[in-house]
Amino acid sequence: MAPGDDAAIMRTVEALQARNIHVIVTDTREEANNALIQLLPEGAEICDSTSETLDAIGFTAFVRGNPRYTNLHDVYEAEPDLAKRNDIRRRASIADYFIGSVQAIAETGEIFVASATGSQLAPYVYAARHVILVVGIQKIVPTFDAAMQRVRGHTLVRHDQWLAEMGRAPTPIGKLGIIEHESQAGRMTVILVKELLGW
Repeated sequence: MAPGDDAAIMRTVEALQARNIHVIVTDTREEANNALIQLLPEGAEICDSTSETLDAIGFTAFVRGNPRYTNLHDVYEAEPDLAKRNDIRRRASIADYFIGSVQAIAETGEIFVASATGSQLAPYVYAARHVILVVGIQKIVPTFDAAMQRVRGHTLVRHDQWLAEMGRAPTPIGKLGIIEHESQAGRMTVILVKELLGW
């Protein structure tokens, strides 16, 4: 979707809100980063997922090693023992605030999340107390079917390219989640950014 398609943005916002998901629309990545930071209280236990979008808005650089929060991503990265790292990842799924992005949002309000391991799915769909998703406007597509095509086509290709750049082999989609409705009011927030961010 083009950044200037305000009608499509409004359809998406209304559809998400009808599914009990709070939405913040920002014009720039700087505004998105500021909005995200304002949602995180000082002293909160958080986990920020690996995300090109979070990198692009400046949140990853802001949050790494920041004493304002207990960041379980930092704890995970600092742990050399693989078994302990897996335990930290499981603990991160129940963080007070889990922050990440998604592969696609349909204008009808469904949110699509694909993962090789499924590590993002548990916090997104239930375990984390609060979930904040930052999404570049190009990830909005008209329909459910178009969103599925985006996940299985564009984002999977880009993910494999990203792995290749690091000298790693491609991975399949291991788990695929579709968020249709949020049962807990105020739990999930989507920050839509009117820029092309991430894949």
